[in-house]
Amino acid sequence: MTQQTVLLTQKQIEQKVNRIAYQVYEDSAEETEIIVAGIMQSGYVLARKIEHVLKSISPLRTRLVEVSLDKHRHLQKEIRLSIPESELQGKVVLLVDDVMDSGKTMIYSLRPFLKADIKKLRIAVLVDRNHKRYPIAADFVGIRLATTLQEHITAVFEDDKELVYLS
Repeated sequence: MTQQTVLLTQKQIEQKVNRIAYQVYEDSAEETEIIVAGIMQSGYVLARKIEHVLKSISPLRTRLVEVSLDKHRHLQKEIRLSIPESELQGKVVLLVDDVMDSGKTMIYSLRPFLKADIKKLRIAVLVDRNHKRYPIAADFVGIRLATTLQEHITAVFEDDKELVYLS
């Protein structure tokens, strides 16, 4: 059985989400609208949490978007958004994921945003591991960790339990 170490409790996740939302608002205070795009599953849940806090602390109009992709076959499969790419035109986009490992998923997720003429793109992650294979960096980070390549970080967002653990 693999040993699991809790890195972030539910309370700590909430604190990180609040801090990220305030930083996003500070970075986009002059804007009227921001698109919060979450990478499917846990990244989307995290994006929804950030968007909820943004709505409560700022006058920014927000739009929540899901980014869908096959994380194991990036090149063979299309990256899909829950809105038409034309609706990204001239918008500020916050791309969100739970954990950034090598940066591969994040860099492929950028594809639809690069096709559109967006105004500004920022990246937010709850956990940033220092194992980049691609030249990509998050603008807003909950926690940065130096881990071994053999270790795995998992973010759990369930109704009765939210935590980030290392195994």
